[in-house]
Amino acid sequence: MPKMLFSKIRIYELKDLIRNKKQPKKQDQGPKLSDLLENRDYLDAFRSFLQSEFSAENIEFWLACREYKQMTSSGELSNKAEDIYKEFLHPMAPKEVNVDHHTREKIKRSLVKPDLTCFDEAEMHIYRLMEKDSCPRFLKSEAYQNLRNAARNPV
Repeated sequence: MPKMLFSKIRIYELKDLIRNKKQPKKQDQGPKLSDLLENRDYLDAFRSFLQSEFSAENIEFWLACREYKQMTSSGELSNKAEDIYKEFLHPMAPKEVNVDHHTREKIKRSLVKPDLTCFDEAEMHIYRLMEKDSCPRFLKSEAYQNLRNAARNPV
């Protein structure tokens, strides 16, 4: 009877190696969305890019949520929450963002007594949408390439 050449551990290691070899290696895809949003020049260029793609409401909503989290008084919080809902989440909003009905209704109910986290779920959804969809296209755009080439300290 032939001897077993590999232990179970080695077989699993071999399977991992084979599995990892099949996956394409990630090339350097440039900066992350979070890096772009922290730099004023890149943020402005990204916003302009989104406007050219007719999706500026995403970055505007995300920025409004960031500003909302800086509020300190409950009166300001309530007014700002209502403004954000009317501008971005109401079914007839002028800058309606793509958020599912369940999340939209949850936020609507929270407007009775809004807290700093009431937009978190929608904010994260929009961030991921920009991260997966808009940001990769922006990084390939002429606007980004020009800004990066002109910058002393590219992101």
